[in-house]
Amino acid sequence: MNKDELKYLIALTFIPNIGPVLAKSLISYCGGISNIFGASKGKLEKVPGIGKILAEIIVNNKSFDRAEKELEFIDKNDIKAIGFFDNDYPQRYKKCDDSPILLYSKGIINLNIPKVISVVGTRKITSYGKDICSEFIMEIARTDALIVSGMAYGIDIYAHTQAVKNNLQTVGVLAHGLDRLYPSLHKPIANKMIENGGLLTEYPSGTNPDRENFVKRNRIIAGLADAVIIIEADEKSGSLITATFASNYNRDVFAFPGRI
Repeated sequence: MNKDELKYLIALTFIPNIGPVLAKSLISYCGGISNIFGASKGKLEKVPGIGKILAEIIVNNKSFDRAEKELEFIDKNDIKAIGFFDNDYPQRYKKCDDSPILLYSKGIINLNIPKVISVVGTRKITSYGKDICSEFIMEIARTDALIVSGMAYGIDIYAHTQAVKNNLQTVGVLAHGLDRLYPSLHKPIANKMIENGGLLTEYPSGTNPDRENFVKRNRIIAGLADAVIIIEADEKSGSLITATFASNYNRDVFAFPGRI
């Protein structure tokens, strides 16, 4: 994807009320990303789910300035933008309707290696949970799997730490832009992850870690993986939301619910 195409793709993500499903419909119907912004209002109205209001917003699009600034940001900060039609887009996730049309990554990441496992769980990790997580990742290290999690307190950051310890590639999926890290306390391990794995998000710079973003983040954690491991999760936790996404995506879901 050249720089002009990337600018159009970034601009598309900035248009309100156009999520991944509608964005893909637009690209398909118009025959390319750049064609969306050259299409007439009448043509856009015919795209399923668009209608008059969204067509008007697209025709009067004002997101190119923001897209230019985002291009400058990713160039300056050694960030890679991965478009839905790029070869290095996670192929497992392409088959999911709500997969993002654009991902931002920082580090050395291969999202298409043979084995990808997501590990999530409680934020109130117990000593037993640590032991189970540590033992599991140590065994998994024999397979050179990629370990994915969400950089949160508890199981997430412990899984990332154990992956680094066992020289496994590990990726943290974020609920905000790459201009920050939440929680900031995890920056030291994030810096180590960038050397063998890294950070991944669908959000541009300037995006805050708002509550609703974490639910959307969880679908990416599920979609990237062959299997999702849930460790000591509470009944009403984000981990079970991740498990639901994984089940809907036909991923294998396993659990260490407590002492086994």
